[in-house]
Formats: sequence, structure tokens, C-alpha cells
Amino acid sequence: MELTSKQRAQLRGMANGIDTILQIGKEGVTESVIRQADEALEARELIKGRVLENSLLTAREVCDQLLKPTRSEPVQVIGSKFVLYRESHSKPKDKRIELVKDKKRKA
Repeated sequence: MELTSKQRAQLRGMANGIDTILQIGKEGVTESVIRQADEALEARELIKGRVLENSLLTAREVCDQLLKPTRSEPVQVIGSKFVLYRESHSKPKDKRIELVKDKKRKA
């Protein structure tokens, strides 16, 4: 699923109110970090992460490394923080994050 700019904006707004739950240190993106991100995305759909100062990676590099193994979409990367989204298929419909659907314009 490729997010549209409207959907990203909606998710950025939602991410303002959540706490950072994923921290990347000097070891970088390990199997443990991937597993933690995957489990958090399944439970919450939207997670915020932070790259610590002692890490050799930037937030963009960490975000890029987490996308494929967690099957997630990047929402935002600013400074040392990043936000990831993945629609949960195991949650009941009423508990999922509902995104605005873009309607195709007719020219």
C-alpha cells in the first residue's frame, strides 16, 4: 500500500500524540529491533522511533532498513525521529486507523 500525501498528513497528526516506543542505539538495526518494531506495528499500526546520539546511522537510514522487514510505510522522518505505519489485518475493523481515501479527479 502506497500512502498518499493526505493520508501521510493525517498520520503525522496522529503521531504527534503518541510516545516514542522504539529507540535505536549504537548497534543499529538488529533482529531484536526488527522484531520489536514488527510487534509494535501489529499492535498499534503507527509507531514513533528515535535514533540515539551514539548511533552511527541517521533516522532516514534506520527507517529505510526497517521498511522491508516490517512491511511498513514511512510517514515522517525529522532529525533523529521517524514514524512508521502498517495497516493491521488482525485487528477488528472498528479498532483500525481509518485513513482518508483520495477520490480520483476527472479532468
